[in-house]
Parts: sequence; C-alpha cells; structure tokens
Amino acid sequence: MFDFHVVGGAVLRTLIDDSRPDIVDTVRSAYLTHYDGDSVNPNSYFLRFPDKPDARIIALPAHLGGDYGVSGIKWIASYPRNIERNIPRASATLLLNDYETGYPFACLEASQISAARTAASAVLGALELAGGPTATRICLVGAGVIARNIAEFLAAQSWSVDSFVVHDRDVSYASSLTRRIGELGYRAEQEDSYERAAADADVVVFATTAPEPWVTRADAFAPGQTVLNISLRDLGPDVVAGAQNILDDVDHCLTANTSPHLAEQQLGNRDFIDGTLAQVLRGEITPARDRPRIFSPFGLGVLDLAVGQRLYQQAVDKGLAVSVPDFFGETQRWN
Repeated sequence: MFDFHVVGGAVLRTLIDDSRPDIVDTVRSAYLTHYDGDSVNPNSYFLRFPDKPDARIIALPAHLGGDYGVSGIKWIASYPRNIERNIPRASATLLLNDYETGYPFACLEASQISAARTAASAVLGALELAGGPTATRICLVGAGVIARNIAEFLAAQSWSVDSFVVHDRDVSYASSLTRRIGELGYRAEQEDSYERAAADADVVVFATTAPEPWVTRADAFAPGQTVLNISLRDLGPDVVAGAQNILDDVDHCLTANTSPHLAEQQLGNRDFIDGTLAQVLRGEITPARDRPRIFSPFGLGVLDLAVGQRLYQQAVDKGLAVSVPDFFGETQRWN
C-alpha cells in the first residue's frame, strides 16, 4: 500500500516508442468506460497570470473505473513562448492515487504521457471518421511535439498515406517535422501556404498554439474531409457550424473559448454538435459524407490516468521505475 515510485520522461519515451498501438487501444477503452458513466472527470482548472496572458497551468483531476480503478491528477503547464527558446511548450507531472485508500503511489513525468494520449486520441478519431487507416494526403498544420507524435502514432498504426504536407509559420520547424516523417517511411513535403497545404487533403490536423480562430471561411473544408481540431482554437464558429461535429465530451469541450464553445456562443444552442467519439465507436453515429467531419477532443483527464497507469505498470514490471522508500512519514495512526 505504501510503495511509491517515480517514472521519468526518458523511461516513458522508451516505453511509448514500444507500445503505441497498445496506447491507442487503451485510449479507446478509456473513452468507452467514460461514456458508460464509470468515471469522474471534473472541469479542468486553469491557473492564469496577469502578466503572462498566453501562459497557463492546468489541473486535470479525474477517476476512471472499469478495468482501471485509478484516480489522480495531471498538472500541466502550457507556455507557448517556450518555443522561442527551442524548448517544448508543455511540461507536466501526473500523480496516481489508489482508489481504495486515496494514497498516491506514483509520480510520472507527464508531458510524454499527455502527448501520447493526445496523439492516440487524434489517430483514433481519424481512423473512425475517415473510415480506415488510409489517406491520399494528410496535412499537418503546426510542426511541434504534438504533430510529431501524431505522425509517429499514424506510422505505428500502419497507416497507408501517399504523402504528408506540413505547414508551420516557422519554416525550420516545418523542415524538422518533414524530415521526421521521411524517417518514418513516408513521402513528405513542406508548404508555406496554409491554403495550398490543406487543399485536397483527406485529413487536416491542427496542432498549433493559436489562441483564437484564424481559419474562418464557412467553406474552408469540403464535404468528406476529416479535420482533427487538436489545438481547439484554430477554427471559426462558421466553420464549425457547417460541419459534422464529434467531440470527446460535450460539456468539457464547450468551455474555455474553444472553437465549438465559440460556435455555441454565436448560435445560442448546441444543435450543431452531433455527438461524441465514443458514440461513433459504438456505431450510434455514422461519419457524414455531405459535410466536413471535425473531431474536437478537449483532452480528458481519464485518458491521462489510463495511459499513465499502463506505462507505470510497465515501468515497474521492467524495473525502470524509481522506488522512493519511506516516502510516507507515517503509515500507522498509532504505534
């Protein structure tokens, strides 16, 4: 009961590299467990700073039941200006708690976990909405850590893709991601123009740090295109209103001025929302052919718990977790 382990980012990266398909399956299972009501996933809490309006640290507490039986919290900082220093935008830790006693049993470096569960969610959404692991052209908008992870998860899922195109305002970032995609065995090119990059793409992935919509034309996407709205704030309300909208959780996604939240504010209703990815997984919703399909995952704490618990157990089993003896000062009420 009183064991406590720490799992660092280098270990987690190795474990993730070896288990991406399993992580996608874990995310699928966690979504369905959440949809079945066997979870507690409160709203995220945002810590903001008056002199750093673009920065925030977010607390994501959650509990996931079913086959998991774990509680915990992810504490993740998002500092977009970090990229100017060539360091990742996000840093995070994940604390896992035993459901029976409430005692924490592990602390994990969580930026790797967060990126992995985000990428797994994106790839799962693409698979379900596009109808299979095949695309003629995939456009990646934003060439950071999340986009790199999405490309790696697509490759791990053996997607058949004729070509990738990468767009980023920073040409050097686009070049780095294009090179990485080539290392994964795909043909890739970079494109300075977003419009040319997204044109004729089967799947368009937004993984930027944009604070507000910049893709605003109502006809920005064609019927049948799959749009992964991973960064949540690139698309204007008119774009969202004209599409089939699949979210990971309706109430969570309609907060914090996400693109769907802005659409709700403009339209005054939620009629434009078609449902959740779990409903697509269950066959309750069919991907549209007459409209663009937009998947907007807010990012649920239950996903961090599911993936974190899996990786923690792998680390312990392989002797890669660092034990912290006597972490708890008292383990009995009375001696």
